[in-house]
Amino acid sequence: MSVRRLADASVQPATFAFNEANAAAAQQWIAKYPKGREQSAIIPLLMIAQEQEGWVTKAAIETISDMLGMPRIRGLEVATFYTQYQLNPVGTRAHIQVCGTTPCMLRGSEALMDVCRSKIHHDQFHTNDKGTLSWEEVECLGACVNAPMVMIFKDTFEDLTPERLAEIIDLYDAGKGAEVKPGPQNGRHGSEPADGLKTLTSEKAILKSTRDKEAKAAAKAAKDAAAAAPAAAPAAVVSQAVPAAAPAPAAPAASGPVAPSKSGKPKTDAPETSPALATPSPVKVAPATEKAASVRAPRHSAANANQASPEVEAVSKPRSGPKNKAEPAAAFKAPETKQPVAKTEKPSLDDKNRPAGIERPATVDDLKLISGVGPKIEAILHSLGIYTFAQVAAWKKAEREWVDGYLNFRGRIERDDWVKQAKALAKGGVAEYIRVFGKKPV
Repeated sequence: MSVRRLADASVQPATFAFNEANAAAAQQWIAKYPKGREQSAIIPLLMIAQEQEGWVTKAAIETISDMLGMPRIRGLEVATFYTQYQLNPVGTRAHIQVCGTTPCMLRGSEALMDVCRSKIHHDQFHTNDKGTLSWEEVECLGACVNAPMVMIFKDTFEDLTPERLAEIIDLYDAGKGAEVKPGPQNGRHGSEPADGLKTLTSEKAILKSTRDKEAKAAAKAAKDAAAAAPAAAPAAVVSQAVPAAAPAPAAPAASGPVAPSKSGKPKTDAPETSPALATPSPVKVAPATEKAASVRAPRHSAANANQASPEVEAVSKPRSGPKNKAEPAAAFKAPETKQPVAKTEKPSLDDKNRPAGIERPATVDDLKLISGVGPKIEAILHSLGIYTFAQVAAWKKAEREWVDGYLNFRGRIERDDWVKQAKALAKGGVAEYIRVFGKKPV
């Protein structure tokens, strides 16, 4: 199959043309592709030509290439690449393709090929003396569970024995191929086990299983419908089922005078004529009222349309027992005010740990190359007499802590390791910094 050539010129027809029906089918295929991509239709058009002529001729390849506006060599490349195209004349009544892939081979495909050799021709791609039959070995035809098998044109014949294949070949040679029923040839249906069904062997069991499934489906549908019915009830009816919660009884006056709280009252000398400015009541809201407001409305049905649920009835009735007492004025506390966080005291400039400064030199180092030092910090360092990398590199721990506190950095000098950065910059500038840290100064 690695070398596929066109048939000899002696058997090639001079011209090719689609018949009327196939010409219309070809145009339908071409119309499926966008403008400028019509060449993609070459594969189906070659198949139509093969079904019309029985094989793909050189004239057909050239005619189709011209139809699609593509170079003829491109058409030849497609036709010779795909083994589905027959490049030599085949049997006019049957071209038998015998599957030789492993499953079919294990199930006897070699014996089927021997039948083809004896009844058609010893070699593949050759016709019998009358030109009515031909055969070839092909790769998997996709019915491994029904191996061994053959394909004749578009029909498959499975579960074959050498004897049954010989009968089929004789029928096709006699022009009676239409009498052969495609599919399994051993009596089984589809791809069921060759030695008979293993499951669903009883029609009664099958019918019972079907009835059980239908009954379960009906029960589930009824349950779903019943569950969905209450949800469809009007909201107005549901609201009638829950009466408004009874207001909590007013608390009796306290035995002694209670000083009004001023914690929630705005600072103003205006009289309390607005409800927004009224002194908050020292009496808590009745717990029963709070609970009634949080009870969810019961699911509505026709049976309970005019009565409230027991939960609502229970919380809507006045509670028995001791009455709510007014809380003493001491219970109302003024809001606490947060004390401001004391700032860390800035180190003194006269501190002994302050790094020694120098007079501004003629050339100062660019301290901004140290990560964490910007223009503002650089200006502060200059005001402290710090102008060079060497000065920073020489800082001791106490000096670093003094500068960190003076800048209110909270440990940043140690985290960014200013001393190590300054040592690298003092030693070799940016190049040394890159060598030490693997990156340019930020």
